[in-house]
Amino acid sequence: MPPGRLFAILALVLGLLAGSPAQATETARYDRKADLVVVYKAKRELQLLHHGRVIRRYAVALGRNPEGHKRMEGDGRTPEGVYQIDWRNPNSNFYRALHVSYPQERDLPSAARWGVSPGGLIMLHGLPNGFDRDYVGHPERDWTNGCIALTNDEIDEIWSLVDDGTTIIIFP
Repeated sequence: MPPGRLFAILALVLGLLAGSPAQATETARYDRKADLVVVYKAKRELQLLHHGRVIRRYAVALGRNPEGHKRMEGDGRTPEGVYQIDWRNPNSNFYRALHVSYPQERDLPSAARWGVSPGGLIMLHGLPNGFDRDYVGHPERDWTNGCIALTNDEIDEIWSLVDDGTTIIIFP
C-alpha cells in the first residue's frame, strides 16, 4: 500500500476514534495505560491515547531536518509510519529512552537503492544528561538526530504509561 494511502486511512481511523473535534481537544487526565502513541511532526506534538481518547499531549522536538521520511543514517530526519515501542533504555545519554522499531522492511529499499544505511536507534527520549531544556532550546528548536525529544519529567510519565509493544504512528 502506498504510504500516502496508509496515512489517509490511519488519519480517518484516528478521527473516528477520537470523536468530535471538541472531544479530541480535551485531554483526559487519568492514569490508564496508553494503547497508542501518535506523533504529528508538523505540529511537534505527541499524544498518548487510550481507547481512542487522548489522555496526554506533549510538545516535542524532532530531528534537526524533520521534513520528510527518514532516508538514511545521519540525515537528521524523524521517520514517518507505523512502528512499535519495542524496548527501553533506563540509562540513556538522554535521561531515559523508549526505542521506536525503525527501520522496518518497508524502510529498507530506499536506503538500499542509494547504498546507504537506513539508520536506527530512533528513540523517544529526555534531555541530554547534565543539560537543561534551555541549553538545547527545547521544544522550540529541533535538536535531535532524528529522535523525538521531551523533557525528563515528560519521559518519566510516558515511561510509566506506555508498555513495550505499544504501536506508535508518526505522521508528517
